Amino acid sequence: MNTFQQLYQRLSHLYEKGEAQAIVRLLLDMRFDLSLADIYAGKVTELSPNDTIELEKMMGRLEAGEPVQYVLGQSSFHGYIYKVCPGVLIPRPETAELVDWIAEDRRPDLSVLDIGTGSGCIAVTLALLLPQAKVTAWDISPVALQVAAENARKYDADVTVVKQDTLQALADGRQWDVIVSNPPYIAEQERAAMDRNVLDYEPSLALFVADDDPLLFYRAIARYAIKSLKNDGELFFEINPRYINELQSLLADIGFTAVEVRNDQYGKQRMIKASCKR
Repeated sequence: MNTFQQLYQRLSHLYEKGEAQAIVRLLLDMRFDLSLADIYAGKVTELSPNDTIELEKMMGRLEAGEPVQYVLGQSSFHGYIYKVCPGVLIPRPETAELVDWIAEDRRPDLSVLDIGTGSGCIAVTLALLLPQAKVTAWDISPVALQVAAENARKYDADVTVVKQDTLQALADGRQWDVIVSNPPYIAEQERAAMDRNVLDYEPSLALFVADDDPLLFYRAIARYAIKSLKNDGELFFEINPRYINELQSLLADIGFTAVEVRNDQYGKQRMIKASCKR
């Protein structure tokens, strides 16, 4: 039977000590209901035979580099637990900051479109924070659409999930108060600096964009948004800091005003808002 120390040391080839400990603590808490006090009291060694077998299977997946969120089948986001699986991006803390920005000082009856919804974490969380809002979530991935719909049902959130190719979206009237997207924004040339557990397991479709056109999705979404947002409607993006200047210029050229950039909790330029005024 492995102790807590032996378990996290099995991940030392992939993670620093603190991160390895955090991953194993999360696994033991969410799957086996062991608190930090339980862990340090040695109760890991008191698991039932069936739980011990299950723990060993999960540790094998972690040792192979699979993210703990996929091993658990769920991820925490903005205080909620969302289903995730290979094929949908794991929600990040900085994306929760984007959600908070959108929800600031909003009237409750907004019409909101989340483009490239993935797990649905943005759309569902906004629907829960703004219960009178009408929220629609687009994605092209069948897996993402199924997972987003399940997450909406779990919390009884009023979210309409629609299959839509972002690059082929056609404006059909000024119907949205808010459009938000966390589109693919990592250039292919950045792959070499990324962790293997991201590269090997998270969906490339949701992460990467060609080096020669890193603003591909931003451009398509902004062109759709300028024709589809109501007067004084707003467009929100999560962004790659290395392309912030180009994105600001792109939004201004398309016709957006009052472009504002915010840093995330790590001090990186990560979010942008632009207004549609006529």
